Amino acid sequence: MNKDGINAKMFAISETSILVEFGNEINKYIQRKVKAFADYLDKNPIKGMIEYIPAFTSVTVNYDPMEVKNSYKKHDKFAYKIVEDEISEILNNIVVVSDDNCRIVKIPVCYGGKLGPDLDYVASYNKISIEEVIKIHSEGEYLVYMIGFAPGFPYLGGMSEEISTPRRKSPRTAIPKGSVGIAGMQTGVYPISTPGGWQLIGRTPLELFRPKDNPPSLLRAGDVVKFVPISYEEYRAYEEGEI
Repeated sequence: MNKDGINAKMFAISETSILVEFGNEINKYIQRKVKAFADYLDKNPIKGMIEYIPAFTSVTVNYDPMEVKNSYKKHDKFAYKIVEDEISEILNNIVVVSDDNCRIVKIPVCYGGKLGPDLDYVASYNKISIEEVIKIHSEGEYLVYMIGFAPGFPYLGGMSEEISTPRRKSPRTAIPKGSVGIAGMQTGVYPISTPGGWQLIGRTPLELFRPKDNPPSLLRAGDVVKFVPISYEEYRAYEEGEI
């Protein structure tokens, strides 16, 4: 453990990749470490790095071995060892941001009806009312652990077990963009139209994937999402740019 409390293990997973593992549990404390490391690499990429790939508890760093050796002028060392040393130095000086600095993003959601065709099933499965499902879902605060699966798709943590519901036995071939769904203990938003098996409980008019923006994803790892219930009329007004 270094002076700032960053614990990490490193593993060579190929001749051009190193896995930096911060733990083996999905929780907000480990996510902060993942984010701090990823943010540092954004601003200060390791020489020879091709890309980095953040996950729930780890970051994979892909690199060009020849470029690493040439950039650091250390031809007597393996590229993996050079990258490992650079990562160790980063972890010794990295700063982990507290919850107080999290960005809060409010996402309006129209629950039920044709925009949330599985809301009734989620309520029935959990033996509660539709109103209770909406209340529980919209009162939660959800941490964005990472973006993946589809462009702009947020992996959210923090959903109440009270509304946990299994995936559909038969996935849909196309889910409309903006659909808000539940799968097991997870909830999320489909930023683009894609096949999927989540239980759909509502839809947001907010664009989560904006290809012309930089970055193109509205949400980023470390953000906190709050869902805000809106009426169908408000949903239509959002779509038409009146709100």
